[in-house]
Amino acid sequence: MPGTDATLEAFFSSPKYAVVGASTNPDKFGHKIFKWYVTHNLDVKPINPVASAIKVDDVDHATVASLSDLENPTETSVSIITGPGVTAKALAEAKKLGVPAVFLQPGTYDDDTLAFAKGNFATVLAGEGGTGPQGWCVLADGERGLKAVGKL
Repeated sequence: MPGTDATLEAFFSSPKYAVVGASTNPDKFGHKIFKWYVTHNLDVKPINPVASAIKVDDVDHATVASLSDLENPTETSVSIITGPGVTAKALAEAKKLGVPAVFLQPGTYDDDTLAFAKGNFATVLAGEGGTGPQGWCVLADGERGLKAVGKL
């Protein structure tokens, strides 16, 4: 079952966000998606177990190593931009922490990972749908979600 506009609204209704796979490299999608959240003035935390900060427009944003380091995971919608193996581990951690919503960017999951997400989270955006050529993506669908919940 692909996501819907209602799923998009539910994801963006959270007061906080996190980006698993946030990257220090501006050419990578992990950086582009984190920057999208920053540019839209959202309360977002980059998840990166190696870098201490992610720089966006000359401002350093302190990272945390994992979802377990978030202050309020039950109030945090999580975008994931990692390979399927890392995504599976992040989803298991997110489930344990009570994360309410996940947004799996294109290329971040396989069939098993997607099935786990859909079986364990009320709000999952991934795969078919959205307005991007590869399915749901924050860069293609995020502003529509923010508008729907009055954050833009």
